[in-house]
Amino acid sequence: MRQQPSAQEILQILRTQHSNLYTELEQAGMNRGITDYIFLLVVSYTLNQANPNQSANQIYNQFQNQVPWLNLIFRQFNIPQNLANRIMVRVIQLTLNQIGGGGGQPDQDWIGWENLGGTLTSGPAAASWQSNRLDVFARGTGNSLYHKWWNGRNWSGWENLGGILTSSPAAVSWGPNRIDVFVRGTDNSLYHKWWNGSSWSEWENLGGTLTSAPAVSSRRSNQLDVFVRGTNQRLYKKTWNGSAWEEWEDLGGNLTSAPAAVSWGPNRIDVFARGQNQDLIHKWWNGSSWSNWESLGGTLTSAPAVSSKRSNRLEVFVRGTGNDLYVKSWNGSSWSNWQNLGGSLTSEPAAVSWGPNRTDVFAKGQNDNLIHLYKG
Repeated sequence: MRQQPSAQEILQILRTQHSNLYTELEQAGMNRGITDYIFLLVVSYTLNQANPNQSANQIYNQFQNQVPWLNLIFRQFNIPQNLANRIMVRVIQLTLNQIGGGGGQPDQDWIGWENLGGTLTSGPAAASWQSNRLDVFARGTGNSLYHKWWNGRNWSGWENLGGILTSSPAAVSWGPNRIDVFVRGTDNSLYHKWWNGSSWSEWENLGGTLTSAPAVSSRRSNQLDVFVRGTNQRLYKKTWNGSAWEEWEDLGGNLTSAPAAVSWGPNRIDVFARGQNQDLIHKWWNGSSWSNWESLGGTLTSAPAVSSKRSNRLEVFVRGTGNDLYVKSWNGSSWSNWQNLGGSLTSEPAAVSWGPNRTDVFAKGQNDNLIHLYKG
């Protein structure tokens, strides 16, 4: 068994073989001496206090709890939090690589959880209308819809969009500067509000009798497919075809949660829900017909969320036992095993992808705040 390297030996490896990590922080405004000191702290913590079978992301979360002033230093130097998080997790992963740790987990490049504040009374929804843009929605106090967005550099405050919600919201974008949001109202009907690039519409009542939060996906520009659980726990779909809303279509099933939906192409929709056995169930549209429901296993303690980074790729997120976030991925030919991404979720997750290598996940945290995890 090889001897464990010292913190100084690993620091020397970082300096010589991974100098780009120093360069990134230097270019962002932090001098090399302080960077060296912070890296030494992180490496020492990983070697001496962390469980090497945990993921780099889990260790970084624990390190931040132990050293809460670290983020104050980054803020003092105006280092963007996502840059700091990515580099710190990378330093921990490189340390784990030197000692043969990392738990064999393929999730080391997930970064979070980030606290985005707020007081949520539902799970969140997320949409993206262009690269490096995020729009997050949630029900807040007073049961109104609230909106927070990432503009590529900063998070906004919370914007109150009104309404009286009796469910988590759902959101999707079918084009630049367009967002459609759906919720269940006080009469259990489906309600719709949209952003047209300059202003928000009033709430539109689309009827139905919802027994869950809605889900929405978009196959192409100016087209929407909204999914809900209706009476008898069945899945129902309502489609906007570009000029009118179609009637509700009964897609069957026996759902024990709200559905989740995503489209990765102009003739493809994938829908997920929790089934009778608390498992993940899946149904898809291939352009001409709907599949039967298939079970993908797992033990869900929430509704699922789904996102797609590119054609024929899916990432499904659920809250599992222990309130951890789990992900299951479709790589174009097969499903991965379930992967534990940690966290302490008090709601179902929400997920969105704004590029071929980027996924953002949101949920309600232990303090009813919005929490954020991302990859890429």
